[in-house]
Amino acid sequence: MNGKIGKRRSIKGMIGTERYLSTRFVMLVDRCLRYALPGRCAFCLGAAMEGAPWCRQCLDELPWNRTACSRCAEPFSGPAGEPIKSCGACLREPPSFVRARVPLCYSDPVAAQVQRFKFSASPRAGAILLSLLQGALTTGGDVLPEALVAVPLHEQRARERGFDQADWLGSRLAQRLGMRYIKARRLRSTPTQRGLSREQRRANLKSAFVIDTSLPASVAILDDVMTTGATLDALGQACLEAGADHVEAWAVARTPMH
Repeated sequence: MNGKIGKRRSIKGMIGTERYLSTRFVMLVDRCLRYALPGRCAFCLGAAMEGAPWCRQCLDELPWNRTACSRCAEPFSGPAGEPIKSCGACLREPPSFVRARVPLCYSDPVAAQVQRFKFSASPRAGAILLSLLQGALTTGGDVLPEALVAVPLHEQRARERGFDQADWLGSRLAQRLGMRYIKARRLRSTPTQRGLSREQRRANLKSAFVIDTSLPASVAILDDVMTTGATLDALGQACLEAGADHVEAWAVARTPMH
């Protein structure tokens, strides 16, 4: 029995080492690209706009989430720029957050950048996503919440992956926006959310997060991608239990439910 356990641990260690080396390789390639292709658009490699990692045409053609539910950011068909107050799902079962700000839809070329950032720890892709989100949040002059809380990975999952993408985004975004950054804890390593319905995801994540410090009245919660909103809903509930009164949900991209 001990031999089998030792073998499994050895295999996990080998997998972790391979992922670490893969991540280091991707970071090295990205660094070389930044020096080799200065001023180039990250999407088409054409000439980029001054001070930006993209060209005007690619920026305009990104899958912007302009028509969506203001509560959960679910895209819907309708006149652009006219968000509905709440979609049917939010009316039936309101989430813990009162507003969602998710500027993009999860489709190419944004999905490709998210995958490179999330699974290969690409700093170039992360910087692009961070800049896109920051630009969307600072357009319009809205008053920002006092603090930012990112969706945490479980410690075991973070060790296996070697990278916590939401924490990377959250710490940098909070610094850029002048917000207080507060870390949450994930109490258990939940099974994968892939293929689960909204109700199954909520049950999977019930009481999964805790915040060990008192929160200010207004906070924003952050994830890289919002699918059903169940993860952000669970984190938002933990924020309310920690003293917050107003919770907003932020993400780079939204996966359409339909």
